[in-house]
This record gives sequence, structure tokens and C-alpha cells, in this order.
Amino acid sequence: MHVLLSGTVGSTAYGLAHEGSDIDRLGVFAAPTEAFHGLRRPVESHVTTEPDRTLHEAAKYCRLALSGNPTVTELVWLPDELYEVRTSLGDELVGLRKAFLSAKAVRDSYLGYAAQQFRKLRARKDADNRRRSEKHARHLVRLLEQGAQLHSTGELTIRLADPGRVRALGERIAAEPEHAVPLLSRAEDHFARPGALPAAPDEPAAEAWLHKVRAALYPRR
Repeated sequence: MHVLLSGTVGSTAYGLAHEGSDIDRLGVFAAPTEAFHGLRRPVESHVTTEPDRTLHEAAKYCRLALSGNPTVTELVWLPDELYEVRTSLGDELVGLRKAFLSAKAVRDSYLGYAAQQFRKLRARKDADNRRRSEKHARHLVRLLEQGAQLHSTGELTIRLADPGRVRALGERIAAEPEHAVPLLSRAEDHFARPGALPAAPDEPAAEAWLHKVRAALYPRR
């Protein structure tokens, strides 16, 4: 397996980790080009636990990033010290990070994932799920704030400026999920205003990078 780029994501990257938090790793790998010439396509994702690591094949990563998926998007915006593998092709992928962005995809993904966390919060009623509810609430707040930043500036800051504020707000929302309603409403209004993102991503740039990956992994005989 040719890992092109990988790093530590999730709560560690956001500054929300606490004692006992899992360390989540995400990466991009490239399957050998010849593997695409057979009857069956190569596996597109490898997921392991202990350690918690998800690796997406280069083409799948590009598709997810072009769709605005928040989890895969953060990989190319990490602080330098959080990268564990960073090849020359991985560097090129980081350099293309703005090419994957588009206004509608960012809005639909970040607002959609936040709304999903809200639905989970409303569904949880018993005290035994309080810790998980607080996690959902923190992610809701983070998604709305990072999505708004992307929409307004075209840039993404992974490390939260004030993790303590997000934790406190998460506790409040976990205790009473309806506190999230104004946040969601303001986010919808924010995304409705003009921002810094283009109407469509730069798919040709992503395609060109993928072709370069395939050429690099084709055996020379």
C-alpha cells in the first residue's frame, strides 16, 4: 500500500481531546495502477481499530473532498506537526486543497452534518448517554463554525481558537438540545449570503493530480 498523506485528525486536531480520547488517523493511499486493469476494482478504503485509522484510495478521497465531506476535507488543512506521512504527491494534494471547495458542497455538507448531530441529540433521552451527547454537541458547534469560516474566507482552521468555549457550549446543548436551534438558524442565514467560495470545484485540477498518481504507480518494464 502506497500511503501518500496521513495525519492525526478528530478531537486531537481540534484541541478537544481529553484523557482517554481516541487518537484518530486519516490518510490517502494509492492502489497500484495495474490493479484497476483486472476484473475487480481494488478496495477503496482500509479501516482499522487499535490504532483507529482510515485510509481512502486516492480516487475515493478526491470524490469525497469534492463533495465537501468535512472529515476528509480537514486532512489537507492540518497543522504541519500533525502530519505523519507526507510524500511529494501528498504535498501536491495539500496544495490543491482550495480546488476541492465549492459553495453548495460546503453548505450542504457542514450544515447537513451539524443537523445530523442535532437529530442524534434530540433522540438521546437518558443520562447514560450524556458523554456521547456532549460529543455530538461539540461536533455540531465545530461544524457550524468551521463551515462558516470556509464559506466566508475560503480557508479552514482546524485547531479551535477556544476549545473551552466549545466544550462549555457542548455541555449546555447536550443538557438542552433546543439551545442549538438558534445556532443552526444563524448558520443557514450565513450560508445564504455571498461568500468566498466558487460555485463549482476545480475538478480538472483534481483529475490531473489523480492522473499523476496513476502514472507514478504504473510499473516501468
